[in-house]
Order: sequence, then C-alpha cells, then structure tokens
Amino acid sequence: MSTASSSPEDLSHDLSSALAQARAWAAAAAVPDPEIPVVTVADLGILRAVELVDGVAVAKVSPTYTGCPAVLAIELAIDAALREAGFEARIERVIAPAWSTDWISQEGREKLRAYGIAPPEQTKHSVRALFDTQPVACPRCASQHTERLSEFGATPCKAMYRCLDCREPFEAFKCL
Repeated sequence: MSTASSSPEDLSHDLSSALAQARAWAAAAAVPDPEIPVVTVADLGILRAVELVDGVAVAKVSPTYTGCPAVLAIELAIDAALREAGFEARIERVIAPAWSTDWISQEGREKLRAYGIAPPEQTKHSVRALFDTQPVACPRCASQHTERLSEFGATPCKAMYRCLDCREPFEAFKCL
C-alpha cells in the first residue's frame, strides 16, 4: 500500500484555489439586501454557496419567497460584486429546499433588531410559527406587550406591530 504525497505545486494550486474561493465568497457575502440594507445576503442566509467551477464563480441564491420582488436585484448585485472582485460570474437560483427564516444568522438578527425590525424567532417547523401565535418582542424596549396592526409591512415578508409599552410602531420579520 503506497501513499501519494502532494507536490509543492499541487499544494500551491490548492492554496491558491482555496484563497480564490474565499475571495469569491467574501465578495458575494458582502452584498446588502436592497430592502433592508443593514443586513447582507449572507446574514439573511439567502446566499447558499459560492463555488469556483472552471474559473467561474457560481453563486447559489435562494429567494426569501417565490414572489420576492427583490430577487433579481439581489442576483444582479451579487453578479456585479463577483465581477468587481475579478471573477467571471454566474448566478443559480436555488428554490429547494425553500429558504427559511431559521437561516438568518445571529449577527443578522442583531442587525435587524438594531435597525428597528423585530427578527423572527427560530421556530423551525413550529405550529406557533405556522399560525403566527408567538409573541413578538419590541426591538426598541424588548417588551412582549405588542399588537399586530397589519399583516403586511413595507414588504410582504414583514408585518406591522406596535409596542403597547413604549408605544412605538415597528415591523417584524415573519417566520417562514
């Protein structure tokens, strides 16, 4: 039984490839969401992967929901960011498995809260999430004494709420 060893050229190529892959990911991941610019596509979890395939950076992106009006703008912005970073680019839309609010990073949740949007609770496959019976905490004062004013906010993926303690209106990201 023999073991193959890598040549210095192979190791150099592997390192160069890994660095290029990391650069491509960083370029795509830094793209802000056009509707909520304080979070990036990576924060939201809609950037699934960035792979180098025959010298082309292939970004795999999932829309937050099928009819999301921002999906084309997001794809074009990721394409532009990859090209600006020196890559040929291709965007692949991935719809299965469907995006879930559980994919929003902890950092993304904190950015949403600081921006004044109540982030969704992580309730993967919860009946409470499905029927929207969970309490929504105010992003300003953290009170759970809130009421929903409208099923839809500025975008279909958010609802309008009001805090009954600090009296401030706010949007809440819906659990999906």
